[in-house]
Amino acid sequence: MIQPERIQPLNDRPVRQGKFVLYWMQASQRAAYNHALEYAIGQANEQNLPVVVAFGITDRFPEANARHYTFMIEGLRELQLELQQRGIQFVVQHQSPELAAVRMARKASMVVTDRGYLRIQKSWRQKVSEKAPCRVVQVESDVVVPMEVASDKEAYAASTLRPRINAHLKRFLVPMRRTPVRRDSLSFRFDSLDITRTDVVGSQLRVDRSVAPVEGFRGGASHATRLLNEFVAKKLKYYHDHRSDPSMDLGSHMSPYLHFGQVSPLHIALKVRQARGKPKASKEAFLEELIVRRELSMNFVHFNPHYDSFEALPDWAKKTLKAHGKDRREYLYGLEELEHGQTHDAYWNAAQKEMVGTGKMHNYMRMYWGKKILEWSSTPEEAFRTALYLNNKYELDGRDPNAFTGVAWCFGKHDRAWPERPIFGKVRYMNDAGLRRKFDIEGYVRRVESLLPVSPSKP
Repeated sequence: MIQPERIQPLNDRPVRQGKFVLYWMQASQRAAYNHALEYAIGQANEQNLPVVVAFGITDRFPEANARHYTFMIEGLRELQLELQQRGIQFVVQHQSPELAAVRMARKASMVVTDRGYLRIQKSWRQKVSEKAPCRVVQVESDVVVPMEVASDKEAYAASTLRPRINAHLKRFLVPMRRTPVRRDSLSFRFDSLDITRTDVVGSQLRVDRSVAPVEGFRGGASHATRLLNEFVAKKLKYYHDHRSDPSMDLGSHMSPYLHFGQVSPLHIALKVRQARGKPKASKEAFLEELIVRRELSMNFVHFNPHYDSFEALPDWAKKTLKAHGKDRREYLYGLEELEHGQTHDAYWNAAQKEMVGTGKMHNYMRMYWGKKILEWSSTPEEAFRTALYLNNKYELDGRDPNAFTGVAWCFGKHDRAWPERPIFGKVRYMNDAGLRRKFDIEGYVRRVESLLPVSPSKP
């Protein structure tokens, strides 16, 4: 059963006579634990119709490059096989997603889609709801507790959203059942992009190729499953006490897969909660990050129209940062120096190089990384733009609610005022002495060096 709070009609057109129910997939790029997919199958069964899943690939998703597209296409390739095994045809079109959806909707009885929270995702859904000749229904599948159930306005901090989410967890944190497909759609013939070879598809896309794909993370549900199983078996027991230590690789590495919807947060939460023999404190710490903190980021970008700019910060943070905007900086670095990890700070350089080389940065170091960009930039506004640019360019999980929220946090979002100091004003401060005091930070630097590709030797 799909909880009714997840289901939202986007227009008032009726379900009509059609050849199939269309699931326009965009955010939830997976076959398992996908509420939108299961809802579409249920609707198709009621209408005695097959389901067709359509996906549009645009060359122009803001700030996306070859690194992001490669990871996504690897996941789509796996997804196509999974859907075929359920008797569902997967149609991939080299077209902006909303245009592909409207085109496919011409022969559909209704359109089902998943939910996105970014400005561009909401714009796509609005256009489809206006132009599709049939009913369009949105089914929220990438949060545990549906957005408006948790809150109908922007949350000030995790402390205000947490009790609202926890009040509903019992009802929404439940396993999903697969809906049997009564009529398959494999015999339909559609023009579809051949995604069996990632390199060939990539060559057909007119995308930014300045950032190369990474070797350490492969897209797809099978890779997400392998990493999740490894995390639960080997790392979860240490998570509560040592998750912040950058010298210890104790992260789940789920964020790239969550970003592309290749794994469900509900599935991850159930897997962790049901893990036997693991400390309760570690489970709770992980679920806090996965559910409360992650869904706080969705709340932020959904309700705050300025989520990708300095204006998104709370008034107290903007005021204090601007008041200290002309404070003397001991170090000032330009974008090129920062991008190449050429600062005086070996720990910051390691974090930047980890992100550039692997597509992912340790979560604690992301906080330190953002704070130092603020400290080393001419103005707080410039620092905000720089941090967001670098994060979105190199991180596999950049350009999503967590990315925008993480950068904003470094500048005071979802935080409180601290004792006033130069440059930062009342925004939380972090320094390298704290890293040395808390962690084996030199061990982190060595770990990053071991992860980076070896540069070819010069003749």
